[in-house]
Amino acid sequence: MQPARDNFTHRQYMIKSTFEFFHYRDDSNLVVEYHHHDFYEIYFFVSGKVSYIIEGKSYSLKPGDILLINDKEIHKPVIEEGSIYERYVLWINPELLIKYSTRDSNLQTCFETTLKTRHNLLRPRAETRSTINEMLLKLSKACSGTTFGSDILMELYLIELIILLNKEYIAQDMDDITEDMIYDSKISEIISYINENLSGDLYLEKLASKFYISKYHLLRMFKKHTGYTPYNYIQKKRLITARGLLKEGLNISQVCQACGFNDYSNFIRAFSNEFGISPKRYAMKSREILI
Repeated sequence: MQPARDNFTHRQYMIKSTFEFFHYRDDSNLVVEYHHHDFYEIYFFVSGKVSYIIEGKSYSLKPGDILLINDKEIHKPVIEEGSIYERYVLWINPELLIKYSTRDSNLQTCFETTLKTRHNLLRPRAETRSTINEMLLKLSKACSGTTFGSDILMELYLIELIILLNKEYIAQDMDDITEDMIYDSKISEIISYINENLSGDLYLEKLASKFYISKYHLLRMFKKHTGYTPYNYIQKKRLITARGLLKEGLNISQVCQACGFNDYSNFIRAFSNEFGISPKRYAMKSREILI
């Protein structure tokens, strides 16, 4: 696992099979583009001037804030110059949380709920914040340790942290965070509709008509809040969903249809261009990881 104070990486794939832990502290200008990945991310904000954009919503962060980002969401930080930008970041393979979940305690709850509620910000209570900081320190020490049992402890410490974050997220009052969320309600409705209907026809004219908005205004506002045109966003979300379905074991024809690709060849080409690997090879690699 990673030691504290890592050099920032633009890598968007995991090297470890279970989780990776980073502690970043930058004093130079840092630019990060919109991105996505096939693992969960937990972002613990320590200091700096940062707004974090996730699926069209911009979160103005305060020290101690936590962002829960699932494996289907497009996101990026917007970092202002002039202050130290410090944060802890966890990348987690969803399979690890499935392993430790029980019938009564699904550890994926906080990540799955972000898809339904469309908010990713967790602002822990003051008393909980100190507990989380202690857990992060404990986890950091275990990740950099080489003594007997360190590998077991770091996984157990992570699960302990995930349990606490789930409890806090479920109990959180939305009124505590809405003042620091900037978004357009119409665009948020359209984003939700798109993500719930990826298998259907989602051309621009239909969206504009359904939501009583001119297609030119829709184009302009959608790009402003998401960084993408509606077409490019829909294409990217279809491919992200396809990646997840392939991991679940669906065959390529089923995935192609479920994600709204009417042409098999176009799907193969688009997937390969997006992820640098064919759907067939990706499915094979996913099965190898699970074995």
